[in-house]
Amino acid sequence: MTTGDPVLAIDIGGTKLAAALVDSGGLLRRRHEVPCQPSRRGEGEALWGTLVKLVEAVCADALPGGIGVGCGGPMRWPQGVVSPLNIAAWRDFPLRVRLREMFPGAHVRVANDAIALAVGEHWRGAGVGVRNLMGVVVSTGVGGGLVLDGRVEFGETGNAGHLGHVVVDPDGPECVCGGRGCLEAIARGPAVVQWALDHGWSTAGEPDGRTLVAAARAGEQIAIEAFARAGTALGTAVASAAHLLELDVVAIGGGLANAGDLLLGPARSAFACHARMEFASRCHIVRAGLDVDAGLIGAAALVVCGDQYWPSGAD
Repeated sequence: MTTGDPVLAIDIGGTKLAAALVDSGGLLRRRHEVPCQPSRRGEGEALWGTLVKLVEAVCADALPGGIGVGCGGPMRWPQGVVSPLNIAAWRDFPLRVRLREMFPGAHVRVANDAIALAVGEHWRGAGVGVRNLMGVVVSTGVGGGLVLDGRVEFGETGNAGHLGHVVVDPDGPECVCGGRGCLEAIARGPAVVQWALDHGWSTAGEPDGRTLVAAARAGEQIAIEAFARAGTALGTAVASAAHLLELDVVAIGGGLANAGDLLLGPARSAFACHARMEFASRCHIVRAGLDVDAGLIGAAALVVCGDQYWPSGAD
């Protein structure tokens, strides 16, 4: 990457695709977003076509100096072969190879979306100067990413820190991974909405996370309880992570984080209940400081910041 060249950052989620040009200081110079409808197996090329159009719109008059991507997992890293649980159309999809074909010669770095969030928060958000950070995405799915001792922990396959599949209730609901009682099965957006519907909540509008947040803020008890249940599960999982890793900060992002204290209040209470050892209890649960752009900024940092956030030789 040449100094001054913008980086193309891409954030791939279960309900939206976002892309932006990001400068070397982490500022977004151009940002586009399109909805991503739930996809089925066999629709991988259609989804890829949507992403191509988005990227072409962002890069209409600029050639990026590199490409950083945050995508839901699991995946094979650093190859960038992705199989997001919440994007059924992509199973073993060669995302990195496809992007390299679009931009020959450019560095293309693909990481878990929660790792991208963690990197963004560590570089320019709520985790600046923090030694040990976990980033958590709570959206269509629930994911986690780790920056430990100032370096990203990818693990062997790029899936380290995946908090969403920590079991918080062994007798809990079935998860999309095939397990039972995972944090994701309780706290991901669609599960929170479904729990509220199953317990009598109704709305004249589309029953989604936004309308559930509005209902809770209007004082509807079932909506409040739905977020309390999800937040309690989240805080319980974070307590386990804090004991394992001596975390300083856990930054919560993703669409459901827009619920604010409806979600984070119960999460902090559950964390305080379960994190009793001093080395764990000192951890702080905060909302992602970069809000919805944390993943994009972190994806850019994978390229901009050299081997601080990307191991040398992993390309």
